[in-house]
Amino acid sequence: MKKLIAIASAGGHWVQLLRLRPAFEGCDVTYITTMKHMSDILPGEKVRFVPDASKSEKFRLFILSIRLFYLIIRIRPKVIVTTGAAPGVIALLIGRLLGANTVWIDSIANAEELSLSGRLAVGRADMVLSQWPEVAAKYEGVEWKGAVV
Repeated sequence: MKKLIAIASAGGHWVQLLRLRPAFEGCDVTYITTMKHMSDILPGEKVRFVPDASKSEKFRLFILSIRLFYLIIRIRPKVIVTTGAAPGVIALLIGRLLGANTVWIDSIANAEELSLSGRLAVGRADMVLSQWPEVAAKYEGVEWKGAVV
C-alpha cells in the first residue's frame, strides 16, 4: 500500500485537504496538521501534529522543519500532498529531497495570484495546482484541474 502524507495548516487549508480524502482511498495516509483538536474529526486515522510558523517566526520555522524532517524520515511516504501553508511547503521541500512525489494545491482563497508558499512550491514540487484557471495561466509550471471546494 502506497504511503502518503497529507499535510495542511489548521483552518481553511485543513478543510480543503479533508475534501481530498476520497482521492487517498487505497493509500496508507498519515495526516499532519498544526492543531491537536483537528484529529477529533478523523477517528481511527493516523494524525500527527507540528507547530505552526510563519515567515516572520524564524525560530519556529526551524523547529517546524526539524519536526517535519523527523516525521518524513519515519513515515517514508511515496507521496506528499498539501493545501498549504508553511508546514506544507516545508514538507514538500524535505519530501522532494528524500525522493517523495510532491503535490501542492494552492488555496481557493488565492483567486488573483499564488500564495507565497505556492510560489515557493513552483519548480520544487512535482505538481503545483491552482484552483483558479486564471491564476494557473499566470505561472509557468502551474496547472488547473478544478477546485477542491
